[in-house]
Amino acid sequence: MYAESEGLRVIGDDPHHVLVIDPVDGTRGAAADLEMACGPVAAARFGPAPTIADIEYAMLKEIKIGQWMYADVHCNGIKSGGYPDPVPNVGKTEDPERMFWSLEFNGHPARLMIDAYGHLVDASANRGGVYVFNSASFSISRIITGQMDAYVGIGHRLLRDHPETETDFRRVGHGNILHLFPDDIAASVFLAERAGVVITDAYGVPLGDTLLLEIDPGNQRSCIAACTPRLHASLLSAIRW
Repeated sequence: MYAESEGLRVIGDDPHHVLVIDPVDGTRGAAADLEMACGPVAAARFGPAPTIADIEYAMLKEIKIGQWMYADVHCNGIKSGGYPDPVPNVGKTEDPERMFWSLEFNGHPARLMIDAYGHLVDASANRGGVYVFNSASFSISRIITGQMDAYVGIGHRLLRDHPETETDFRRVGHGNILHLFPDDIAASVFLAERAGVVITDAYGVPLGDTLLLEIDPGNQRSCIAACTPRLHASLLSAIRW
């Protein structure tokens, strides 16, 4: 079992799988007794360096409401419970001005974020909708349910492209770099791919090579997820990197 608070704990002499667990993804939402908090669990083949591509089972359960979705490599599609409509229910939005989307601000300097995508906020806030959930799992799962069209968490790319911004990122992270940890996104990436969501890092590269058991800044990730390929491409090209 691996959790960012404990690291890796090996049970038994010959484990075949590792459970990657984030007990609460969306701690601020949970603290406020809101719905934006999930308990994601992914199970991957165990080895020296398992990655998101090695995941075989994934489940996401919403902590407050109890709704859940599950998928594995042995069957097609997604199983779910508690949702009012069938899941997946991925939308067809292609126009960034009409998208409903969520942003990532935890550990992300607001000025840098607004410089990068403030014009997209301005364009979509009235004709679509802009939200901050502070839970990557919840944000990505809302695309699967059809409630959202896109999710953007781009801090990791901005820091890689502009190393001089590290001071800003550490300032808002209280000394730490806080981009997307593997356990934040592992289960939701697996589920999203099986639902037909277009999901990559902020360079447009699939997230499969993300190491599951490392949370150092070099293995943290960015993410752009969208309901359609055209919307995903529009976000990649429109953000002011």
